[in-house]
Amino acid sequence: MTPAIAFDNTYARLPERFFVRQPPVPVRDPKRIYRNDALAEALGIDAKTLTADVLAGNAIPEGADPLAMAYAGHQFGGFTPQLGDGRALLIGEVLGADGARRDIQLKGSGRTPFSRSGDGRAALGPVLREVLIGEAMAALGIPTTRALAAVTTGEPVLREEALPGAILTRVAASHIRVGTFQYFAARRDSDALKTLVDYVNARHAPSGTGESPAERLFHGVIARQASLIASWMAVGFIHGVMNTDNMALSGETIDYGPCAFMDSYDPATVYSSIDHGGRYAYANQPAIAGWNLARLAETLLPLFAEDEDAALKIAQAALDTFAPSFQAAHRARFCAKLALAPTHDNTALVNDLLSAMHAGAADFTLTFAHLDDPAAARALFTEPAVFDNWHARWSTARDPALTAAMAEQNPRIIPRNHLVEAALDAATEGDLAPFEALHAALKTPFDRAHDGTIFATPPKPYEVVRATFCGT
Repeated sequence: MTPAIAFDNTYARLPERFFVRQPPVPVRDPKRIYRNDALAEALGIDAKTLTADVLAGNAIPEGADPLAMAYAGHQFGGFTPQLGDGRALLIGEVLGADGARRDIQLKGSGRTPFSRSGDGRAALGPVLREVLIGEAMAALGIPTTRALAAVTTGEPVLREEALPGAILTRVAASHIRVGTFQYFAARRDSDALKTLVDYVNARHAPSGTGESPAERLFHGVIARQASLIASWMAVGFIHGVMNTDNMALSGETIDYGPCAFMDSYDPATVYSSIDHGGRYAYANQPAIAGWNLARLAETLLPLFAEDEDAALKIAQAALDTFAPSFQAAHRARFCAKLALAPTHDNTALVNDLLSAMHAGAADFTLTFAHLDDPAAARALFTEPAVFDNWHARWSTARDPALTAAMAEQNPRIIPRNHLVEAALDAATEGDLAPFEALHAALKTPFDRAHDGTIFATPPKPYEVVRATFCGT
């Protein structure tokens, strides 16, 4: 008998051109290496039902309806009209204890009609990277997909070399992307676009304003993205592949490929080995989010208004709200990190600290974490006098009533790139201990007990990671 999970699969009830139904491709010898029991409980799933066979797709739970979702996307600015789930399957949806609907997806579950030249599989390293980074983001309070479980497959995957295969069980508010709308717009399928608008509005509560359902959806997506990107910037996170197929309409961070967190602050920082021009550098992320939103607007133009000029005005008016919404969210985040009231006057103080950090090659995370210890903070700067001047100004400007809350805004640890890479390398060789230790520490990123440990220590020069890889 297959395990029972209380699925309620609304996406599977959409027209069949939205997806392709397909079971996972079985694997040889699945072994569970990670399970998030707390998340399972929150989803109303008995963790005991999450056996290795279920998590690998060898056994299909009762009520599941596996499907590969169709979508398109701009990848590094170039449009591909058909991408889709080439190595993932939406198994079903569940209603959690909080009443929220969430997708359960297997990532690395085998070839689908959207695989193109890919093998549909995932290597162990990228799967564990998504576990580490996604769960770290959740602990930091940043909207994100979650890792429910991971299994090894007992089968190798061929990349530059043979690597151990793995499958991730991913949880998301939904997997609908900007690229999902682009898929139907490219086919001039207005009925599908209307259906998708209504579905997204029903599922994600259109928090925006506007006369039409499409306009309300668009304003809601803009607001969620403005808040999300500001939260990335506040912890030094660099997504690495902000393609339109990697922007979720739910406002969650999705698809942790060559992502990374900055060590020394530099707004031009790029880690992704495939981002040769720095398109998705840290400082470019707000502008790229705006660019992606413009691509979404293009798909919605026929639904904004029948008259093209009127539709363009509606789209532009909505897009014009993104920059101020992001700036307000960014100012609120950074002022909270510095115990400052979120006013325009204090923006200069924030920017001056960032400039000093850049000039002094200061560690992004530790500078903010140690502001209450000026000696420790100034030691992070190659030019301490610049920090001293700024600190004197800040000491008189900060709000004592907000100072206690700084500890909740400034993590003591992040997933340091060198530690992540070391943990993934060890796991690939069969040693999961470094992964497990890092994962455990990242559950409590604001805990001062981490100070002085390896998790809070920047890399030595020979440990610095300069390139991260997608791993697909």
